[in-house]
Amino acid sequence: MDGVGLFSQEIESIFDKAKPLVEERWAEFEILGKKGSEEDLFLELSFCVLTANWTARGGIKAQKEIGSGFIRFSEEELEEALRKVGHRFPKARAKYIVENRWIIGKLRKIINLPLFEAREFLVKNVMGIGWKEASHFLRNAGFCDIAILDKHILKLMKKFRLINEIPKGWSKKKYLMYEEKLRGVSNKLGECLGKLDLYLWYYVKGQVDK
Repeated sequence: MDGVGLFSQEIESIFDKAKPLVEERWAEFEILGKKGSEEDLFLELSFCVLTANWTARGGIKAQKEIGSGFIRFSEEELEEALRKVGHRFPKARAKYIVENRWIIGKLRKIINLPLFEAREFLVKNVMGIGWKEASHFLRNAGFCDIAILDKHILKLMKKFRLINEIPKGWSKKKYLMYEEKLRGVSNKLGECLGKLDLYLWYYVKGQVDK
């Protein structure tokens, strides 16, 4: 059996346990994408800025405790709030989030672009957003044909011989190439890439975050 087959077989072992949690989380993503306000979308974008080189759990905590502060706090106030929730880089992330506020009022238009065009726009124009973070934001807004290639997913891909190495950085070409390799697993399992990510997180962590 090839790497895609082995990987798929392994993930199938947790499907029944994970499915209710995955579907519950996915319903939340779809609501955000279809009905979320510009402010809601900006809070989710800021969450994705925060989780880079941090943790999803930490980002969720920050999102709950800071809330609309992502929009209304001064840069200094936001830095202090991030420091209180234990972010590793409070100064840099506060700067990014404050500088990104120009996008409030434009996010609905951006996410209504063709998916890959929207992702590239975010990578090119939003502070603290690379290919992984842009994919994370769009997935969390209910767009499914997109992979979040974080270190946990890459380690699994390497373990099952889908890739030979874990890259230290991303170019557009490399991200799309690795994403396509993971798409083979999603096709085999009959789940889109965005949902597959949630199953993979359950496989690794025993829980479904976002």
